[in-house]
Amino acid sequence: MRTEDSTLRPLRPAHRRRWAAVLAVIVAVVLGTATAPVAAAAPGPNTGFALPFSGAPGFEYLAPPKLTDRAQLNQPLGQKAADRIAAGIGLSPKDALSEKQYRQLLSGGGIGGSRDAAKIIDACLIILTNTKGRPMFGDSVVGSYGLYVNKQGMLQSPANASAPTRQVNALIAPGGYVGNWLRANGATHTLLALYRSAYTIEIPFGFVSQQMSGAAQLVTNTKGDVTSTVGMSMAPPLWLVNFALLYIVKPSLAAAMPAYWAPIPQPVAAAIKASPTGQVPWSKYRSYFE
Repeated sequence: MRTEDSTLRPLRPAHRRRWAAVLAVIVAVVLGTATAPVAAAAPGPNTGFALPFSGAPGFEYLAPPKLTDRAQLNQPLGQKAADRIAAGIGLSPKDALSEKQYRQLLSGGGIGGSRDAAKIIDACLIILTNTKGRPMFGDSVVGSYGLYVNKQGMLQSPANASAPTRQVNALIAPGGYVGNWLRANGATHTLLALYRSAYTIEIPFGFVSQQMSGAAQLVTNTKGDVTSTVGMSMAPPLWLVNFALLYIVKPSLAAAMPAYWAPIPQPVAAAIKASPTGQVPWSKYRSYFE
């Protein structure tokens, strides 16, 4: 077997069945609170991701595929593809916030607004759209790898415990800041649309994936004779959850998300896994991405 990275291995069949059973219960509970079922989806493809990292089989085909050409690296989706994916998970442009609501949310304005919460949300939007034309710290563009470089110059997964994209979980949880803000600012329809979409179905898969992935927050993908590693944010359930959130905030933001995932260079993945914080200096590993 040709292996790019074999430190993390796919779940064994017994473990897959156990997680599938647990997820089935969680999904049933979550769906019990949903206001309406999402439209039927296509059968799940063999993407190389194992449960729970593959997410709900019926929506896995909508997540970014592995790149097949270097030119696809860090390419954004584009609006046409974003609208198609949105329709596939049960969302449409009319479900998104108005321009005024968008600006209020990002500034911490509106009824019950919080500047501290707005800063976290704004940081998430920047991290999750780190594609060509949207560089971050040190002009880094590594979105397709499921990584980003923080303000301290550390390379890490967006699911790292220190990342705004992980800290935002408390804000988007039921009864949290985002839901309360949407209700108070005339966007209840947006919240209902989100809960009716595949977002509700994918949330449990994403939660379990994060809980079992340690400090590194990386995911193993095995397809054919190749095993590789990518950051958690590019695994189907996490990517689709983030896509849904960005789309309801502003569809053009979702259109800037990575269209393809790329394997993290093996030495970099090994270093991130070996790091107790799941972080490594960008300056030391930047050459692997050039």
